[in-house]
Amino acid sequence: MSNTNHNPVVPIEAYKKTKIVATVGPATNSYVQIEALIAAGANGIRLNFSHGTHEERIEQIKWVRKASKKLGKPVAIIQDLQGPKVRLGDFDDVIPVRTGQSLRFGYKADLKTGVIPTQYDLSKKIKRGERLYLFDGKVRTTVTSVKDGIVHARAENDGVLIKRKGMNLPDTDFGGDIITQKDKEDIVFGSTQDIDYVALSFVQTADDIVHLRRRLRNLGSNAKIIAKIETKAAVSNIEPIVKESDAVMIARGDLAVETPPESVPIVQRQIIRLGLQYSKPTIVATQMMASMVDMPEPTRAEVSDVATAAITGADAVMLSDETANGKYPIEAVKFMKRTIRYAESSDLIFGRKLNNQHDHSRQTAITKSVIALADNIDARAIVAETKSGATALSISSHRPSTIIIAVTSEDRTAQQLALVHGVKSYVRPVDRHAASKLTDWLRQHRILKKGDLVVTASGKQPGVVGTTDTIKVRMLE
Repeated sequence: MSNTNHNPVVPIEAYKKTKIVATVGPATNSYVQIEALIAAGANGIRLNFSHGTHEERIEQIKWVRKASKKLGKPVAIIQDLQGPKVRLGDFDDVIPVRTGQSLRFGYKADLKTGVIPTQYDLSKKIKRGERLYLFDGKVRTTVTSVKDGIVHARAENDGVLIKRKGMNLPDTDFGGDIITQKDKEDIVFGSTQDIDYVALSFVQTADDIVHLRRRLRNLGSNAKIIAKIETKAAVSNIEPIVKESDAVMIARGDLAVETPPESVPIVQRQIIRLGLQYSKPTIVATQMMASMVDMPEPTRAEVSDVATAAITGADAVMLSDETANGKYPIEAVKFMKRTIRYAESSDLIFGRKLNNQHDHSRQTAITKSVIALADNIDARAIVAETKSGATALSISSHRPSTIIIAVTSEDRTAQQLALVHGVKSYVRPVDRHAASKLTDWLRQHRILKKGDLVVTASGKQPGVVGTTDTIKVRMLE
C-alpha cells in the first residue's frame, strides 16, 4: 500500500495529534463500516481474538487495507490476543451468593455436583489466602483451600454469578504462563497476515514480552508488541515492562478490579509519563465512551476522560464495545475526534517529555536540535525521513508543538506510526530527496502553503536504519 496520490486535501492544522483505535465487531463487520470508521478518524483497527474466526480476520484485514488505500491514510492493525481465559464456565440460570457462603470451583466441572465450572484450571495457580474476584469484581471471595483440583473460597459479599463472566486473581502469580495454546495458534496465524501490532494480554513481567518477541522473530514476524497493563503484577513491574515493550495499553477494565479503582487514574498517568520517557507509545483503553453503546452522545464524564488522556500526553485512545457492538460506532469515533481536537487547541495540553539526564545518544541530540530549531523559526512542520520509524518516534516523544510528517519507504513503518502522537506518515520510494519531494507534494495539495517553513531530519544514506544525521530548514515556494 502506498498513499502517494490519494490523501484528502486537509490543511495541516486540521490534523489531530492524539490517535484513535477502533475495535471491529458485529456492529462494524463490513467493508462499508470499516471504511466509515477510518474516514471518521480511526487511525488503528483492533481485532479482538477472543472472538471470531481466522477466516473472518482475513476478510477484515483485507477491508482495512482496501479502505486505507482508498482514503490515502496508513492504518495500524492490532491483533489483540485473548490470553488466559479466566472465566466462569457454562451453567443454567443465575447462582445467588451470600456473604460468608462457601463456594467450590473446578475446571470444566458439572454444577450438578455442587462445583461451579470454570474455563481455566485455577487450582494450578491460585493459593490459600489469595483473593478471587468473580463477575468482573461484583462478587469478591477469598480462597480457603485448594485440594484435588477444586478451589474452595468464602464469599465476602452478596451477589450473583452468571455463566462465562470474568474472574480476576489479583494476588496470583501466573509464573510466565500467560500465552495459551489458542494464543500460540493465533500468533502463528497473525505472522502470515498483514498485522502491525500484537497486543499481549495479562502481562505480569518484562519476561512475558521477551518470550513473545522471541516467538514472533522465530516466525519471521515484524509486528511490534503492545503490553496490556491489566494486572496488579504488571503495575508492580511497570517500568521494566514499558522499557521492553514497543507500546503499552492501559486496559482499565480489569485493572480497576485487580487494583483499587481509585488508583487507576494515577497508574494511567504514571504509564503515560514512562511512555514519554522511554519513547514508547501509550494507548488508553476501556469504557472511554461506553454510554455510546446505546446512546447517540457520550456523558460529560466520558468527554472529560478522553480530553484528559489527550491533555496528559497519551498517544492514542481506544474504543471497544462502542464500535464493536454499539448502536453508534461511527458517531463514537466522530465524537472522540471532536473531543481530541478541542482538547489539543487548549493551552493546557501536555508539554515536553521528561528530560532523561543520562540519555546522551546521537538520536536524542538530533531530536532535541530538530525541535529547538522548529520552535525558534516557528516551523509549520517537522519532516522526518525514517526507515524503521525510530526518528519520528523519538521526535514525537518530546511532544513538539508542530506536526511531524514522516516519510518512509516501508508500508509497515507507516502503518505502525499511525498510532504515534502527532505523526502523519507518507510512503515514498527510497530517494536522497524524498523529504523535499514530499514537501513539494504537500505544497501542491495545499496541505502546506507558500511561505511555510519546515525543518527536515534525514540521512546521507536514505533507506538505512539509524543514519539520520542531517537537519535542514526549507521555505516552501
